[in-house]
Amino acid sequence: MPSEFQEPAKRHLWMHFTRMGSYADHEVPVIARGEGCYVYDEYGKRYLDGLSALYCVNIGHGRAEIGEAAARQAAELGFYTNWSYAHPRSIELAARIAELAPGNLNRVFFTSGGSEAVESAWKLAKAYHAARGAPTRHKIISRHLSYHGTSMGALTITGLPALRAPFEPLTPGGAHVPNTNSYRWSEDRDPLWAADAIEEAIEFEEPATVAAVILEPVQNGGGCFVPQEGYFQRVREICDRHGVLLISDEVICSWGRIGHWFGSERYGYEPDMITTAKGITSAYAPLGAVIAGDHIAEPFMHGKSIFNHGFTFGGHPVACAVALANIDVIEREGLCQRVLENEGALRSMLESLCDLPIVGDVRGAGYFMAIELVKDKDTKETFDAAESEELLRGFLSGELYKRGLICRTDDRGDPIVQFSPPLIAGQQQFDEIEAVLRPVLAEAYERMSSWSSLSRA
Repeated sequence: MPSEFQEPAKRHLWMHFTRMGSYADHEVPVIARGEGCYVYDEYGKRYLDGLSALYCVNIGHGRAEIGEAAARQAAELGFYTNWSYAHPRSIELAARIAELAPGNLNRVFFTSGGSEAVESAWKLAKAYHAARGAPTRHKIISRHLSYHGTSMGALTITGLPALRAPFEPLTPGGAHVPNTNSYRWSEDRDPLWAADAIEEAIEFEEPATVAAVILEPVQNGGGCFVPQEGYFQRVREICDRHGVLLISDEVICSWGRIGHWFGSERYGYEPDMITTAKGITSAYAPLGAVIAGDHIAEPFMHGKSIFNHGFTFGGHPVACAVALANIDVIEREGLCQRVLENEGALRSMLESLCDLPIVGDVRGAGYFMAIELVKDKDTKETFDAAESEELLRGFLSGELYKRGLICRTDDRGDPIVQFSPPLIAGQQQFDEIEAVLRPVLAEAYERMSSWSSLSRA
């Protein structure tokens, strides 16, 4: 019997990135409670949250101390703006972030989330160049299949045509270069060719018009593409040579997700700015930030200069209090180190699935991994659009959920299954993932073989 939530959910709630028509004859999945690595639906069924909700509940669900921190702050000061004022928690959090961030990234501009952080970083890059006498530098370069958000500026940066096309014309100024998916490269390709493609793009666009390059340490869109050794060092050299800023988009890759406070630390590069969100509060409250180098902030720190930009709720006192408590947990429980110690076990589990004919590649870093699904492992032939629809939405997504595993199936690029468990996860959870994933993938391959045969008949 449907619960009390089903009728109002179908009648009034407009979910994000969701085919609402899918629920005409099916119940809306309603997650009602969370504890540790698990969540429970409205009927009490338990699911392993293999995606940390959306790459963000880093410390796990149900941490009462985080709610208590929020309650204390709400009782003291529920809200005050950071427009021309400050409050204790935003000051404390900015200082704490500056202590943890690499190099001279000491200035923290708060937003409400990731898209706002990306939007703000691009605007700051433009404003920085204009303040230094280079107002023509307004363009930004990102990678094919990259996801950087859905507000109009962030959507320009996003490298996913299917997301962009319905809302064109977009904010002008975006350019896109190849990503680092070496699984799809020829064997004789120079391992740093994708980095060199960034220089080609800067030169094509004319360096005097390019403000910034924005890259994720591990690219989410397309399925956890990792950089080649030396990639970011080459990119840093290219940006410096042409006077272009380097923005590290770490909305996902910070706060321990790939084993370090910030993903740029893992790959040994120092950006001019970092964008962050998600794990900064483990999603217990909405918050994002741009962390800028002292040199980026310097032009705006004198006289009547101003970065004329902001959001009402950026640096909300309750969200900042939650972030401080969240960082305390990550630090006290050594969750960055835990990820580094356990990522090999997670990878080994996923690589053990390579004996299945549908598993083509396993990639990622830390607790941010993906497997790419293929039609033919020897040739790396992928599934066409109709086959992907049948594979991912027709079977895999629903079947995994039915068997108690939440992960991400996606075909923004080639079909993948993606995993991003809470940082507290360990071997028990990895075993549970395999116990569900192996038989479901085996069945998926058999179904697709039959479906392809029927579609050709």
